[in-house]
Amino acid sequence: MRKHFMAGVLIGVAVLLCSSTASAQTATGEKPVGNKTKATLPPICQGAGQYYCASGGAEDDSQAGGDAAGDFWGRAVSRPSDKQKAAPAPPHDISGTWNSVGVDEFGYRGGGQVFGAGAMPSDGDPKHEPPYSAEGLKAYHDNKPEFGVTAVPAAKTNDPADGCEPLGMPRQDLHRVSAVQIIQTPLQVVVLYPRDKTWRILWTDGRELPKDPDPSWDGYSTAKWVDNTTLVVQTVGMDDKSWVDNAGRPHSDALRVEERFHRVDHDTLELTVTLDDPKFYTKPWVALDKLPFKLMGADFAMAEQRCSPSEMAAYKSLVADPAAK
Repeated sequence: MRKHFMAGVLIGVAVLLCSSTASAQTATGEKPVGNKTKATLPPICQGAGQYYCASGGAEDDSQAGGDAAGDFWGRAVSRPSDKQKAAPAPPHDISGTWNSVGVDEFGYRGGGQVFGAGAMPSDGDPKHEPPYSAEGLKAYHDNKPEFGVTAVPAAKTNDPADGCEPLGMPRQDLHRVSAVQIIQTPLQVVVLYPRDKTWRILWTDGRELPKDPDPSWDGYSTAKWVDNTTLVVQTVGMDDKSWVDNAGRPHSDALRVEERFHRVDHDTLELTVTLDDPKFYTKPWVALDKLPFKLMGADFAMAEQRCSPSEMAAYKSLVADPAAK
């Protein structure tokens, strides 16, 4: 059976933007949310507020050692066992298909990052507010996200992704990065994302970043190995029409993104993302901190995830617009 990514999104948004009755169901009884109870959820999830942060019992699958994982084809695909110590990481090699693991503070699995960048979610905690400049703060308040502390009803959002615009960088890494496939050649590293079946080229041939690049959604990326197991990527030239994350954090044309792909061992990869935008932020900040991925088998097929304009229009007509009235 073909699985529709946007159909899942429609269900997910409808659950998140539910009624106060649904919210009240979690206000007593310390109902488990993934591996958390309501008392341990972030401030935005507390009380009878707008959000219902349960994800339907998501569990940390990083310890599901050796179990068969189903892929997009519905096939059972074995994955590395956590019961045995993994082999050492091969030098200068991050190739393979990697599946994000763990559960975030909202009870969502892996790299979902529904409420914003994984290390800096828009959750009501003052420690999770990025260091905006005055210009950056104004740009942030001009954005109308569906998630986070400045959320608006879905019908009133101006999120470019709602119009099926490309996510671009760094949002490729900071929203629904459930899996990636990485391919290496002598001159480049290719990162394949299931979302809209997009890809990025990280050049490892020693070239310099362009000084005055024409803006593009994913920018221009160069990469180098800083040790045997860590590839550091620098990206510039991203179109400032894109958002940083689901919470509407903005970026300017001066943004520089650093990604650190660190292969911990043969079966584990960690991704850290740092943003440096001197126009919109007063200092660099870590948006994603060591998000873990597990290596899948060579025959693992990633799920298709596409933004469908017709399905988005149906959602707005049937759900978002009526909810805003």
